[in-house]
Amino acid sequence: MNNSIQETVQDFLQLLSGRNLTELTNLFSDTVDWYIPGDEQKAPWLGVRSNKQEVSDFFELLWKNTEPVSAKIDHIFTDHENAVITGEFATKMLATGNIAESLFCIQMRIQNNKIIRYRLLEDSLAVSKSLSK
Repeated sequence: MNNSIQETVQDFLQLLSGRNLTELTNLFSDTVDWYIPGDEQKAPWLGVRSNKQEVSDFFELLWKNTEPVSAKIDHIFTDHENAVITGEFATKMLATGNIAESLFCIQMRIQNNKIIRYRLLEDSLAVSKSLSK
């Protein structure tokens, strides 16, 4: 595994679990190709982002509206500039008290120790259903 890619991925996971917004946001390049598909009407943190401020806004919205229950990393794969993280999570939606459980896959492209592309694939139907009262 490319050491700088591996270090960036490990930093990302550590800062994400610690909810360290400033340092987490600083892992991203000034411009980002970011997309998390899903029902943006129910979960406004989903969708497209294109810069660091929007990435920061994403995490603020996510953390204001959810509470982590559990997360498990299954695999981390790398290939040149790319990293893929697979696993499972359970998250409590604060608006409803419902729990969303999902497998996930995060795809990242990293250049010069900065994340330039980010995709999170999850069970968007489970997330949407958990936001319904």
